[in-house]
Formats: sequence, structure tokens, C-alpha cells
Amino acid sequence: MPSTKDILAVIMGGGQGTRLYPLTKVRAKPAVPIAGKYRLIDIPISNCINSHVDRIALLTQFNSVSLHRHITRTYNFDPFHRGWVQIWAAEQTVVNDTWYQGTADAVRQQMFEIHSTDAEYTLILAGDHLYRMDYGLMAEHLWSKGGDISIALQPVPMSAAAKLGILKRGEDDIVTDFVEKPKDPEIQKDFISNDDPALPLLGSMGIYLFKTTVLDELLRALDVDDFGKEVIPHAIHSHKVVGYEFSDYWEDIGTIRAFYQANLDLTQPSPPFSFYDINQPIYTHARFLPGSTVAGAQLKNVSLADGCYVGKAEISRSVIGLRSQVMDGSIIKDTVMMGADYYEDLDQHPAGKIPIGAGKNSYIEGAIIDKNACIGEGVVIKPFPRGTEQEGEKWFIRDGIVVVPKSAAIPPGTIIQP
Repeated sequence: MPSTKDILAVIMGGGQGTRLYPLTKVRAKPAVPIAGKYRLIDIPISNCINSHVDRIALLTQFNSVSLHRHITRTYNFDPFHRGWVQIWAAEQTVVNDTWYQGTADAVRQQMFEIHSTDAEYTLILAGDHLYRMDYGLMAEHLWSKGGDISIALQPVPMSAAAKLGILKRGEDDIVTDFVEKPKDPEIQKDFISNDDPALPLLGSMGIYLFKTTVLDELLRALDVDDFGKEVIPHAIHSHKVVGYEFSDYWEDIGTIRAFYQANLDLTQPSPPFSFYDINQPIYTHARFLPGSTVAGAQLKNVSLADGCYVGKAEISRSVIGLRSQVMDGSIIKDTVMMGADYYEDLDQHPAGKIPIGAGKNSYIEGAIIDKNACIGEGVVIKPFPRGTEQEGEKWFIRDGIVVVPKSAAIPPGTIIQP
């Protein structure tokens, strides 16, 4: 039987990430910070390392500088290790002058590099999902069934049907039918294949394991650009495709609301997803920051990262990221504060410039404060009704959540509320 050493992981670096804008204004989706000190790309790479899949390629194209910087600083294996994490950026060549047109097209353009690894199997992963998974178990399931392709499936409620690809499984876990994001209630009912009435459907997680020869064959035969919408529906009629069911926590961090909620869920005493597991940790860049200083603050259900200063403030149900500065009198509720990339010397701070972090007596609720953002004294930020979409000069409202972009400065006394 093959082993995980025969698998190459290919992680999609993402397109423009419009649904996560403005968090993707200056960075690729997988580079978006999460949980105060990690980035989304750390999830699939850590899952690969923990699954002993040690050859990992990251396909990048859009706003990729910060993503490249994070990868090169973080994932350097020792010279006695056969594994690697490589960046395969979109490029124009003498045989191809177009950028990646979709997930399948991106892999098609890199088939030469895939073949050069001699990997018998290719694992296709997304760079913006939150979950912990042993890909080795998925591979063993594929091998035991004698399949050509495996799709990771998650039991989902009927309400999720319009957001995911929905599949049916027959005998021996063979995938027999597929529909992409069905909105018709009758079609949804026709795809009920799970005994649990609360989770009657099987949704695709966007994780695919191919025999490399089958992957090459399909991408040569089909003039299509996307795996979920086009390659997989064709493959289930031409090859043996099996469905691997995964029932643990999984979240697609594809929208501002999903990103916001996934972060706040981490502040619970027993969160649905834990970033630490003694056997399967999530790795990230080692920064060697000092412990955080809390000078008289009241904290309740707060995830506090390294290197922060919190004065006499009140913080509840919030994520406070690396190097965050929260001044006296501030109140922060239900907020994701990403922190900062560097420290400012407040003793030599230029007159008239707003310091990084939450200024004195500021009130921030229901917001996402991106890195290096400056919130002036007395600023009031409150959430808007769900579904609200607005844009200010230095802030955005996405699905009712106030988002302050990276390095934006909100002047003292500003009020952002319904």
C-alpha cells in the first residue's frame, strides 16, 4: 500500500478574495491573520506536516508578497529532511501567457512541476479553511476502496446547501451524483443521503485527493477552470470517485461574517476549535515576543496574544492580536483586533499622529480592527444591523460588522454607529 510520502499537497493561494475585502485589500486570502497570532495558510500547512505529507506547494497569484514573506520566514525544514514548502507563483512563459483562471487551471499550469516530484498522488487543498484533519486517514480510505479520486465530505444542514457542492454516496462510499450550490428545494431534498435529520446532506469540503495520472488525464481532456464546478461533476461519471466523511469541526472562512464568527468562537472557555493539540499543533512564525502586560484591565472571554499592553480597560469576548496597544478607559466588546507588525516608541511619537491601537476612552463593539490600525481617543464604533453594507472614508461595514482596514487611522472623537 502507498504511504503519505507518495503524496504531494497543492494548496490554492486564492484569487482576489472579494468576499473578505477589505481584509484582502493588501494581502492574499491565506495571509489574513486569525486567532491573534496565526494566518489562515498555517492551517493546511500544519495539517500536512502533522499528516506526514511533507512536500507542499503553494500556488499564488494575487497580492502575494505578505504571504510569500510569511512562508519563507516560517516553513524552513532542516537539510536532513526530504520535505519542503515551495511557492509556485503564476507566471507567463513561452507556452502560456495567461494568469491562473481558476483552481483547476492553476493546477493545469503547474503539471510540469507536479510531475517533477514523482508524487503518485496529488492532494488539492484550499488556503482559507479552519479545521484539523489527518490527510493520511483520507488517503488510506481511498486506497482501501481502490478509488481514483477522493473527496472529503462533511455532514451539513439543509440551510448550507446553497453554499456548498452537495454529493450523494452509494455502495462502498462511491460518489454517484453531484450538484453545485443548489437553491431549488426539490433538488436539495433529492440529495438527502444522511440519516441525521439535523445534518441530512453531504457537502464537499473542497479537499480532493487524486491519482496524479488521473489528475493529468482530466485536466488535459477538459477545457475547464474549476474543480468543484466542472472537474468533479465530470469525474464521477468517468472514474471511481469515493467520498471520505469528516465529522469534526470545519469552517470555510470565505466571508467577513464567517471570519468574524470563527474568531469570536475561539474566545469561549471550550472553543469548538482549539489551536493547540499536543499531537497535532498548528504551527506559525516564531516571533520571540515578550509576554503581554495587563495594567488593571478587566478581561472576560478574551484571547490575548503575545507582546500586548492593556491598560485600565474593559475587554470581553474579543481576540486581541500580537503587539496590540489598548489604552486606559477603553471598552472593547465582540471585536477582533489583529494587532500590529511593529512597536511604536510612544515617548518619541510625532505630534498629531494617532498611535497604533485603541486610544484612551475609545468604545469598540462588533468590529474587526486590522493590523497597524490607529483608533483615536474617544472614538465610538458600534455594530450595524446584519446585512448592512456601507463604505466610509477610512472604514467599511460588511454584513453589519465595522471593518477598519490595515494601517487606517480613525481620528479622535469619530462616531461610527447606526
